[in-house]
Amino acid sequence: MSITTKLREFWGNSRFTTWPYNFVVFEVSTKVARHHWLRQPPVDAQLTFDRLPDRASGSPRAVAEVRERMRVLCRAIRHELTERQRQVFVAVALNHVPIDELALQLGSDRNAIYKNLFDACRRLPDSLAATSYPLGDVT
Repeated sequence: MSITTKLREFWGNSRFTTWPYNFVVFEVSTKVARHHWLRQPPVDAQLTFDRLPDRASGSPRAVAEVRERMRVLCRAIRHELTERQRQVFVAVALNHVPIDELALQLGSDRNAIYKNLFDACRRLPDSLAATSYPLGDVT
């Protein structure tokens, strides 16, 4: 039914069978991802950045440096981002909540979530660089 309602969108640039195939793959993958998050949505208590993974390994100096950098990052997340940016960043970047699901939960749209995430990801490196902890090639 969805394909017949979107039939006017077919331009004819490819074989007709290719167009519905791609459409079905996209629709099914979106619904499967949404189904998973609707059945097991993250609780607000789970959406926290205090449980960031500890990837510190190596010498004691390297461990201390990574922990200090994480402490500065957590402080930047708390104090440099707006409440909405923090909410979006923690959900999407740290807890891997799909953007579509977050948009539904927040009563927003996908583009607004992307904009909040983009702004947050632009603010954090600037904040870390100002505290002498530039991100560099660290993700």
